[in-house]
Amino acid sequence: MFSRVQARLPAIYQLSRTYASAAYKKKSKIAKYTVVGIATGSALGAAYHLSKDDEVIYTAEGAHLTVPEQAFKPKLGGYKNLPVVSHFLDDSIHEENTKPRLVVIGSGWGAVSVLEQLEKDDYNVTLISENNYFLFTPLLPSATVGTLEMRSLLEPIRKITDRVKAHFLQVSAKDVDFESKLVEVTDPSTGKDFYVPYDKLVIAVGATSMTHGVEGLENTYQLKTIQDAIKIRRQVLENLEVAALPTTPPEERKRLLSFVVCGGGPTGVEFAAELFDTLNEDLVRWFPKVLREEVSVTIIQSRDHILNTFDTSISAYAEKKFDRERIKIVTNARVQKIDENSVQYTVKNAGDPSNPETVQLPYGFCLWSTGISMTPFARNISEKLEAQKHQRALVTDGTLKLKGIPDGSVYAIGDCATIENPKLLSHIMEICEAADKNKDGSLTFEEFVEAGQYMCRRFPLATNHLSKMSELFKKYDIDNSGTLEIDELRVLLTDLDKKTTNLPATAQVANQQGKYLGKSISRIAKASRQGVSEDQVVQPFAYHHLGSLAYLGNTAVGEFNWGYKMVGGLWALYLWRSVYWSEQVSLRTRLNLSIDWTKGAIWGRDLSAI
Repeated sequence: MFSRVQARLPAIYQLSRTYASAAYKKKSKIAKYTVVGIATGSALGAAYHLSKDDEVIYTAEGAHLTVPEQAFKPKLGGYKNLPVVSHFLDDSIHEENTKPRLVVIGSGWGAVSVLEQLEKDDYNVTLISENNYFLFTPLLPSATVGTLEMRSLLEPIRKITDRVKAHFLQVSAKDVDFESKLVEVTDPSTGKDFYVPYDKLVIAVGATSMTHGVEGLENTYQLKTIQDAIKIRRQVLENLEVAALPTTPPEERKRLLSFVVCGGGPTGVEFAAELFDTLNEDLVRWFPKVLREEVSVTIIQSRDHILNTFDTSISAYAEKKFDRERIKIVTNARVQKIDENSVQYTVKNAGDPSNPETVQLPYGFCLWSTGISMTPFARNISEKLEAQKHQRALVTDGTLKLKGIPDGSVYAIGDCATIENPKLLSHIMEICEAADKNKDGSLTFEEFVEAGQYMCRRFPLATNHLSKMSELFKKYDIDNSGTLEIDELRVLLTDLDKKTTNLPATAQVANQQGKYLGKSISRIAKASRQGVSEDQVVQPFAYHHLGSLAYLGNTAVGEFNWGYKMVGGLWALYLWRSVYWSEQVSLRTRLNLSIDWTKGAIWGRDLSAI
């Protein structure tokens, strides 16, 4: 390696000398030191990268001689007698791989978080996804208007899988043969199917948008993928350019500049805020100012407030801010139909609630952002398993194992899954028997604490409501007897059932589930080698809500788990940026975000449509 670097030293030396000589032509000492520093850094950087390039090229020579023959000619097998890919092109005949096979389907928050927690000696990992990148979804609305560049939100998945020496296949998952433990996938370039075997399988395929049975959704845009963001950006800019033409009729210009968002959740609200920032900061600067008078942005929300998952004070602040900026919010409305150029919705009639008013709203752009539904792959899995039928998502137990798989070899995490949430009241006798040590039909405080620990193990979703055991005991010990009788415990469990809900489909939940699962299956691998039972090393998943954030246009709102609420202000904007900057998966994307925000502050957004 060093001989190769030595051969390139003359060029490196010349580069350094060129920079250095330029420095001494300057009169300022600061300029001299600066340029000399740049010269030294450039020389060292060039040496490092040249040596790395040569090393990689050298190790690739003759690589075809070390690839197992099965990687080129997979054997046929499985129910459909398809090729079974048990070996890969990056395997080597010199390395006998006896590790259990772990297959991860997906490349989102859940899948990537699993990989981050694994060690390379635990499993022979294969990641399957239609996309060869990880997408930072919380900042996706910023990419639709040019605040951030698309590639600033993407990290190549192969760079992430390299840490655990995982194989990556850019294919689409089609089906799973649970009996033979084979994942059926489709090669998008040829349409041919083949199998990928597994010992453990993680399903993290995300979700798609819910339709609610509304006609005409093909006329709308969604915001789930980077391709969606590209399409939205192109359409918004095209509308502005057509509206700027003198030959465009006034009514058509008004329709083109009517932007409608169906859904008042974080995604819809943040897109509306980003769009409005663009119209206020870039439209008036680079387009005819008369267009600004015709622009309208409307949010149609089925609930009483936008951002209804946040505290009411935050929702009220967002609504007041949007009202000041003339972003129209229509609440208690139901979209009925979306035509090519108009949205038809009904809104409650204050005078006659039983007779809602129908409104026809022309639009030039319509975003659909109203809830999630299962992907075709997840729905296929749901229909195959009796325990999963008639469910809105794949149901798992407290350790994220898919219900209906006897050997517990399949897991599901992220938006495609939900943890089983059985009613605590229906398990009252089971809870009493587990905690009532003296069998007197009542629980002392010590026994109540034992009951709480049992419920946390069996029903993880109740964990957040069982943190303050002493306060709960005092509250529900109605007769102040120092014990909880069966009737008092029944009241307690009834109230807990009302509070315990399914986890939200957010990146935060998927991230925590992925980290938990990665650690769990890593412990299982080590325990298996030591002959230790899986139950001894795995605890149920417990979600810890850190808070929620939303961008509102040059400011942000948020609420955090310690009770603090962030409501507006310039500092809130930078806190919002700082949180997402720190959550990036690589230094490269952090630098890209910093550069994009700096470019936007100096020169504005990029208004070119590609």
